[in-house]
Parts: sequence; structure tokens; C-alpha cells
Amino acid sequence: MTKRIVILGGGTGGTLTANRLHRHFKHHRVHGEEVEIVVVDQDNHHLYQPGLLFVPFGLTHDQEIVRPRQAQLQQGIEFEEAGIDRVDTSCDTVYLENGREIPYDILVIATGAKLAFEETEGLTGDGWNEKVFTFYDLAGATALEQKLAEFEGGRVVVNVVDMPIKCPVAPLEFCFLADWFFHEKGIRDKVQITYATPLDGAFTKPVASSKLSDLLEEKGVELVTEFNTGEVDGVAGKLVGYDGREVEFDIAVVIPLHSGQDYVGRSEGLGDDLNFVPTNPRTLQATAKHNVFAIGDATNVPASKAGSVTHFEGDVLVENIIRHLEGKPLDEGYDGHANCFIETGFGKALLIDFNYETEPLPGHFPTKVGMPLLKESRLNHMGKLMFQWFYWHALLQGRDIPGIGATMPASGKERPTPEPEGALQ
Repeated sequence: MTKRIVILGGGTGGTLTANRLHRHFKHHRVHGEEVEIVVVDQDNHHLYQPGLLFVPFGLTHDQEIVRPRQAQLQQGIEFEEAGIDRVDTSCDTVYLENGREIPYDILVIATGAKLAFEETEGLTGDGWNEKVFTFYDLAGATALEQKLAEFEGGRVVVNVVDMPIKCPVAPLEFCFLADWFFHEKGIRDKVQITYATPLDGAFTKPVASSKLSDLLEEKGVELVTEFNTGEVDGVAGKLVGYDGREVEFDIAVVIPLHSGQDYVGRSEGLGDDLNFVPTNPRTLQATAKHNVFAIGDATNVPASKAGSVTHFEGDVLVENIIRHLEGKPLDEGYDGHANCFIETGFGKALLIDFNYETEPLPGHFPTKVGMPLLKESRLNHMGKLMFQWFYWHALLQGRDIPGIGATMPASGKERPTPEPEGALQ
């Protein structure tokens, strides 16, 4: 007899989960039974998504950020290349588009988020990949690279349609790198850069938002807040908000609404209205059924949809899958830990580290002698660049990183001193 773990999605979350579980179950059985692991994905192209930010500026290319999914999985893990039709949690079975049915003992949803272009009127209409672009997929980032290379001046608008999105800091990073890029081309004085966001500030976390707003102002980037995009007019070159406001552009870089995958919507009881999977934010167990878990961008947990979050979630998720199979209580140890490098151009970057309860704070990560937090530095920029090597060789392989775990480290952070009780306001 064997136990079967089926993992839907061969991206960051699915791959690191599969590799961690395989490493464990090579040496351990569950009540005398062996465990087999099956990973399912619709294609065999694993994309290093943080690299998409650099493609429009000619700093990396597709052959450097795409590798075969199967090659990232340890030997002994089965890989099935097929689309997913639906999941039936009542009979613990996944139905694939190629007709295969896969029963499971444990199911892991790791299929990430998709770009819902169709939800914004006009987005992919006339002007798409001519004046209107996105860098959130490889085709869009490559088309935008060609456009920026020939651009001689005008207004570039970076627009977030709505939250949540993958890597919430990436649109800001695009603004900062565009500032650097146009300086390097010698045309910065001919380019107006505008950041239009539905938020009331530059970012969701107030402390980081204030710092990032200051940086936008310092770099001459216009900030348009509480802008809810209702239509993209690629012919007239304007974004139209639901409130009637308009933002004109020569190039629009749009980050579309995100949703979960379509098969989630076809699977009764598995997803919410946007096809994200309702998930316990501490244990990563899905609410749909006790033997279903979820990780990364596919979930509805109130953490950033970022690679670092998936990495930290993976520590708790794998432990809880093992516990569930052994009939033990689940670990509630994931605290929402997120860690993001923010490229600010000119060879510098910021670093923020936070969780569900704690705002990004100044100080250092992961200890008092680590990388500076909420401060531009060359060291942070080098950390951002080195992360690509770390991604392929450590994160995806599910390796433990000394000193960096699921829980946000408190050491090194400078917390504000609370005012004494009764102090004058």
C-alpha cells in the first residue's frame, strides 16, 4: 500500500513542496506505508517570475529565466504535463483534461494566480502591445522591451488595476528602474513617469508606503492614488477611472486584476468568488476539506503574493502534511512572514521584512549585522541579484537556510519606543 500526495502546480510553491516532501519520505514511511508524490502542471516551462521586472530594460532575457519544470523536481517525483479539469473533494480525485483521474490522500493546491485581462474593458483591445503593455507575463515583458528601446519621450503610466497582485512592490520597482533607464538613455527630462494605484498611498503598509512615496517624489515620479481603472483606451491613449478621472499616456504599463485558476471555480466548494482557495492563514490547510492544503498565490491568506512568502509558507505546509498523515495536530506557526527586495535604480535597492502583525521596520535582516531595512543600499541590490541563483539552487530544492525560517526574525529590527501612559498628545 502507498499514500499519494498530489500537488497541482509546478511553480515555486509546488516544486519546493514536492522536493521537501520527497526528501522526508525517502527515509520515513507513514504507518508502514510508502508515500508517492505526483506534480501536475499544464506545461513544462518553469518561469523565474522576479526576472520579468528586468526584461523590459534589457537586463535579462527569456533563456535566462525559463527552465524545464521537470528538471527542478528530484528524481522519484512523478510529473504529469496536463491541464486540470476539476477537483472532486468528495471522492478525493483530480480530473485532468487528458482524461486521467488521479485519486489522492493529500492534495496541495499550488497553481498560483492568473492575469484576468478580460476583467478590464479595452485592456487587450486596440493598442495592446503597441501602446498598452504588461510586464507580468513573458510575452508582455518582451514586447515592452522593444517599445522602451525605441521610445524617445512622452508620458509613461504604470497602473495597478486592483489588488491583490503578485509581488505588490514590482510596479513600484518598475517606476524606479524606468527612472534609471531613461537617465541612462539621456532622455529622462523628456519622459514623465506616473504611478496610478487604487490604494490611498504608494503601498499597503503605512510605514513602507511613506518611505516609498518619498522615493517616488525624489525621483520625479507622479503618484495618482485611489484611481480605480474602469477602461483602457489604447487608441486615445488614456486610462478612465470609474469616477470619471482620466490619465493620459503614451505608454501604459498595466498590472491587471488577478484571480485564481479556472479549474478552482469548476471544483465545488474549493474556491472563493475570485477562484482563490480559502486557507487557514496559520496552518495552510484549506477550508474545503481536512486533506487539502494550499500554498502561495493560489490562497486567500492575507500575506503578499510573493516568492519569499511561498518559501516561508513551505516550511509550515510540509510539516503539517507530515503531521496530518501521522494523525498529529497541525502546527499554527506561519505568521505571515514576507521579505521583499525593492529595486530603486542606480545599483541600489531597499529591503522590507514584515508579517501579519508587524509593519516593515528599520534595522537589519536577519540579524543586527545583516542587510539594512527600509534603506537604499548597494548590498540590498546585490542581494536582489543573488536571489536568482538562490532560487534555482536552494529555494526550489527545498533546502533549509540557516537563520531564515517561516517566522519573522525579531532580532535586528528597530521598534518605535512606546509613549509613556498619560503623555500629552
